[in-house]
Amino acid sequence: MYKILANTLFLGKDIVYLTDCHSTNDEANKRLGHRTVCEGSIIITDNQTKGRGQRGNQWISEPGKNLIFSLVLQPAFLAPPDQFYLNMSISLAVTDFFGDYVQGVKIKWPNDIFHTDSGKLGGVLIENSISSLSIESSIVGIGLNINQVDFTVPNATSLTKLTNQNFDLWELFRVLVMHIEKRYLELKKGMHSKILSDYLNKLFRYEEWAKYEDNAVFIGRIIGIAMDGKLIIEKENGFVNHYAFKEVKFLFDK
Repeated sequence: MYKILANTLFLGKDIVYLTDCHSTNDEANKRLGHRTVCEGSIIITDNQTKGRGQRGNQWISEPGKNLIFSLVLQPAFLAPPDQFYLNMSISLAVTDFFGDYVQGVKIKWPNDIFHTDSGKLGGVLIENSISSLSIESSIVGIGLNINQVDFTVPNATSLTKLTNQNFDLWELFRVLVMHIEKRYLELKKGMHSKILSDYLNKLFRYEEWAKYEDNAVFIGRIIGIAMDGKLIIEKENGFVNHYAFKEVKFLFDK
């Protein structure tokens, strides 16, 4: 099903297809340790049995319906304090991709892919190996809801549910990898200001007053992203807080 991609410079020149596996991130990391993959290699599966989301959340996907893969990058040009730019670049690439098919797709901080009216379309999980001077390697896991229509979790949707169409997974995979390579090359060129600006433009609830919860429920608005990737929220009382992941919860009216 998955062939070498002819329309990219380096991503997807080595594709490892697995009918099923526990986790494509774990598989990519193992193969990187054995030096059987290199930058641009992609591990893709039809069925991930123990997929992970951010901070140990479980990622559940119906076999054969969605895009689930991990790609290997070696962004040695990126200093450790700038690692969130990689998250921004990959998340932007995914929203660029969905923008080819549907409107209203945003990035729900830090890197969930979210349709403003219908809920979560997918997510990104990046695991970095960092030295004192640079990021030696990154395993970028991506899981996107494409043809699945039934979900066991609330607030989930798919491209099929949004468009009432079924899609060829190979064709979508090819298009998505093109978008990822384009954004990654922007990062490699040091286009940090553009990446941050584009990320804020696609950020769910940016500069909108909405309901959140930290130690208590409050009304606030997202006003930016800190260099370390923390979410900056201004509260109604004027106080400004910087939140790491899971320190603040997005609340939705039922």
